[in-house]
Amino acid sequence: MLSRVLPTAAAATIALLAATGAAAHAAPAFTPGAPGAGDPALPTYGNGGFDVAHYDLDVRYQPAIDELTAAHATIRATATQNLSRFDLDLIGLTVDAVRVDGRPATWTRDGWELVVTPPRGLRQGRPFTVDVTYHGVPKGWSIPDDSGERPPTQFGFVPTDDGAIVLGEPESAMTWYPSSDHPADKATFAVAVTVPDGLAAISVGLPLGHTTRSGWTTWRWASRHPSVTYATTIAIGRWRIDSHLHHGRPTIIAVDAALGPQYDAPVARTDEIIDYFETLFGPYPFESAGAIVERQPGLLAALETRTRPIYPSDRFEDTNAKYAVETVAHETAHQWFGDSVSIDFWYDLWLNEGFATYASWLWDEHDGFRTVREQFNRFYDYPLDFPFWTPAPYDPTDGDAIKSSNYYRGAMALHALRKQVGDPVFFALLRTWAAQHRDGNASTEQFIALATRLSGQDVRPLLLAWLSGPVKPVNPDPPPTA
Repeated sequence: MLSRVLPTAAAATIALLAATGAAAHAAPAFTPGAPGAGDPALPTYGNGGFDVAHYDLDVRYQPAIDELTAAHATIRATATQNLSRFDLDLIGLTVDAVRVDGRPATWTRDGWELVVTPPRGLRQGRPFTVDVTYHGVPKGWSIPDDSGERPPTQFGFVPTDDGAIVLGEPESAMTWYPSSDHPADKATFAVAVTVPDGLAAISVGLPLGHTTRSGWTTWRWASRHPSVTYATTIAIGRWRIDSHLHHGRPTIIAVDAALGPQYDAPVARTDEIIDYFETLFGPYPFESAGAIVERQPGLLAALETRTRPIYPSDRFEDTNAKYAVETVAHETAHQWFGDSVSIDFWYDLWLNEGFATYASWLWDEHDGFRTVREQFNRFYDYPLDFPFWTPAPYDPTDGDAIKSSNYYRGAMALHALRKQVGDPVFFALLRTWAAQHRDGNASTEQFIALATRLSGQDVRPLLLAWLSGPVKPVNPDPPPTA
């Protein structure tokens, strides 16, 4: 019996080893990437299953018909799971072809999702390249004014009288290029924009020159710093352009050529504002600076498009010029807080807007306009049911991403923190925050942890009372008594 058992056992062992080896070398399971980044407020924005490193865009725009007559996006990304297919955000435009790593891919459209199936699965950790060619009339958004007293509010890709401009938060990139349109997925960015001769195309980052051929001019821009998608833009039109070096860094300011020189004055202080903020927040985080001033009626708002914030001209029409400069200070502060240090989820938006608002208060005081204390009490005095207070800015379960309390209650939270920990710790905290998370993303919990560590105090109860609490905290800096 022994002589027969041994060969049988050996055969079973060999079979088991063979089966184990086969399993080890079996093809991995590939699954679709999620159609959104998992944000509680905006669950379909962005995409899952990959991380974008770079966008290279080449578009031709014909203003006479408001059309991207030819467009090509090259996207470099890395799979974060074994991908059988993945989504990109793209609204309206007609897709002509998609290739993944040079091979034709299939695709379908589902709302603003461009669903791409590569010819073979993409392994986790593998870099890959997506090429999308497309064309069409970009679709922005227009919201009528119920009173009829104002023009419709416009955002996304907005045609103008002489070109077009792109701005919008939380979305805008998807209106003109396929993207993972969520702040958690930052990437570097390069763009070539071809427009009829006589027009200029302004974008973010550094200018790489322009060339003219057969009645068309191609303008090229690029940035080596990663950007959130909503902070990218193209602005096409006739501009009055001031281009100069400030401390060796290019500053490029483009003002709609149809506007008078008075519209130049607020943005002409951009360098001065940056110099002041560098004393508070540390080095300016990008390779260039500047501004875009556009006269198109009804633009949504000023926006912190990276390195070159956009200012609707009506923001500069107040009789008190200090208000216009306050707007420039707010969007310039966003270059540190929002563009360099970005959020992972929209429920943390106070980290962008509260910081930029508080920075504008600091600038106002520096500029001899209003003190921070005056600004703080101006908003503290509003009743709790006023939108500056309610709903509270920080609620990870809240589906409302954009709310005014992010700005003003967020700024008040920072002032309350400053009063508790003192100026040396507070400004060290802002500089450390900007340095530690430069070019990255961060959260409210990380800010609370850093503030606690640097101050040696448990600041969580204080900050959460200001950011999430149902009642007004005690005023830490009331007006002086008469």
